[in-house]
Amino acid sequence: MRAQDIETLVSVGRPAIATDGSFAVFASSRPDIAANRAVGQLWRVDLPGGAPRRLTRGVADGSPKLSPDDSRIAFVRADAKGKPQVHVVVAGGGEPVQATEATLGVEDFAWSPDGATIAYLARVPEKGRYGSVEGLDAGAEAPRHITGVRWHANGLGYIGDRPAHVFVIAAPEPDSEPFYEPAAAVRADEATPPKKILVAAEARALTEGSTSHGGLAFTADGREVLTVPDDIEADRRDLRNRLIAISVDGSGEREMLSAEAGLSLSGLDVAGDGTIVLLASEVGEGVDFVAPGVGLWLLDEGVPARVTDADTIDLGEVGSHITAVGDDFLVQDRTRGRVRLIRVSRDGSLSEVLGGDVEVTGHAAGGDLVVAAVARPDSYGELVLVEDGGTRTLTSFGAPAAASGIALPHELTVTGRDGYPVHGWVAAPEGEGPFPVILQIHGGPFASYGVHLFDETQVLVDAGYAVVYSNPRGSAGYGRAHGRSIRQQMGTVDFADVIDFLDGAIAADARLDGERVGVMGGSYGGYLTAWVIAHDHRFAGAIVERGFLEPVSFQGTSDIGSFFGDEYVGVSADDIVRQSPMAVVGQVTTPTLVMHSELDFRCPLEQATRYYSALKRQGTEAELLVFPGENHELTRSGQPRHRVERFDAVLDWWRRHLPVD
Repeated sequence: MRAQDIETLVSVGRPAIATDGSFAVFASSRPDIAANRAVGQLWRVDLPGGAPRRLTRGVADGSPKLSPDDSRIAFVRADAKGKPQVHVVVAGGGEPVQATEATLGVEDFAWSPDGATIAYLARVPEKGRYGSVEGLDAGAEAPRHITGVRWHANGLGYIGDRPAHVFVIAAPEPDSEPFYEPAAAVRADEATPPKKILVAAEARALTEGSTSHGGLAFTADGREVLTVPDDIEADRRDLRNRLIAISVDGSGEREMLSAEAGLSLSGLDVAGDGTIVLLASEVGEGVDFVAPGVGLWLLDEGVPARVTDADTIDLGEVGSHITAVGDDFLVQDRTRGRVRLIRVSRDGSLSEVLGGDVEVTGHAAGGDLVVAAVARPDSYGELVLVEDGGTRTLTSFGAPAAASGIALPHELTVTGRDGYPVHGWVAAPEGEGPFPVILQIHGGPFASYGVHLFDETQVLVDAGYAVVYSNPRGSAGYGRAHGRSIRQQMGTVDFADVIDFLDGAIAADARLDGERVGVMGGSYGGYLTAWVIAHDHRFAGAIVERGFLEPVSFQGTSDIGSFFGDEYVGVSADDIVRQSPMAVVGQVTTPTLVMHSELDFRCPLEQATRYYSALKRQGTEAELLVFPGENHELTRSGQPRHRVERFDAVLDWWRRHLPVD
């Protein structure tokens, strides 16, 4: 796979399925280099074995949700101003009708149980900001008065002056007669017919003020909307959430879950019997988020009860959501580089619905059928039908990527110096070698490499490199103790694990040239790469990308700086210095390429520029590459042209410092 082949990486979003299981709908998405954006449409597949057919022809249609009677599909499409709005189309296909006209676009939406209403979340700008007053340039806006510990978010920017509010709107009937523009001013002698137009119904706000909201679900009777208020804390970050129910008729709200319960919520749903179901983790007094142990919880009169085990089951991230199936629930569990689909009963017993070499990214159930969006070693995204204990693949999106050439990685477990097993993979070109080796380190740190087709690895292998990558201690998917083992101990066992895995992989495969090695990583991977080259000088070169490099300045610049560093490296000066890459930058002699995005608010640009400047001042060979207009998600969802240019820069760096020949 070459850099330009990112266009073959088609992802499949969370599917929706008809109540009787007769059909499913889903969205596909892929990078398009010419358009310089992600493009995608909605698809429908009749079950159990029909061929997928494209339903819409928008540029980037996504997030389909079926109405309760399965007759309509609500989805997100950009309007004429490029803002994401809810549109509705007949389930069989046709011309979509725009349902919302949110100034800054819609963030989430939900159908009411009777299908008559759609609730949605949309950010409301302060007057005069974000184009709300025509002709007022952003640079001429009034100053922002900030009094809390949060003021911005990666990929968004300032947040206090555009809170997300809850709205409801009448759901349109896309097969009904369109609205017409009045013809009152037309003279009798002019045969000008009234113009046919489609107009969104009037939205009604259920919330207002400075409090933002996230998450959205109707109660079973449809009278209330559940949502999670998000107040910007004045003095101290607090990850604990409340859950409230807001009356659709505007008569008031009630608290369903207090912040005193100590939960951070990442998902919510309502079962058919009205039971409120949550994905949540315990965060103690507010910030104990390291390896959170996200689990399934049931809410009974304001009292939450955990259903799944916090130490062994991890329902966090990777598009996690809940699907009620009778009295049980389907959820996605991260484990050893895979994401499996499991069925959990209310008493906590569970069974595996879909496992093996897959990462489930979304699922739905209807009738007796389950469909899932998955990524696999040979495909970035497919829709599969779960049946008779196995799966049937309903799509073939992975075929173009396979045709471009894929190296299937070899799974490996290495026993580390302290006896700890380190799990990971090795991918190498065809042939006998010896191949130069690149050690890849993932971000997070509570994240993981997985079995899915990974463009970062494939592009390097295509260029002639063997790639070694693992999930050291601190990673997700190996139990909570594994994830918490580096809390205030960063650069210790995690450093040992990646080095031990590298040595073990080289020793186990004669094709890997242990005398020619490089190292690279992003975010936490950038942190650990910087730590590695300060303590191990074997590497011909390094790439430090979007790294967490200076914990002190991170505190006042990152969107998560108010708590991330405190929990991971501690608060005392001694603890911070002991785990800071900037504190040991003077030991670095490895030629280093520092890459960063201009609008990265997760690991701000100053992390890169300070590190790069320190390398240059001390005479270490270093280069800096900064991507304009991009944020922390460049490698995953950045502009396709920038993603290709980044790969070009990576390969150029390795050609100069770690040549294949």
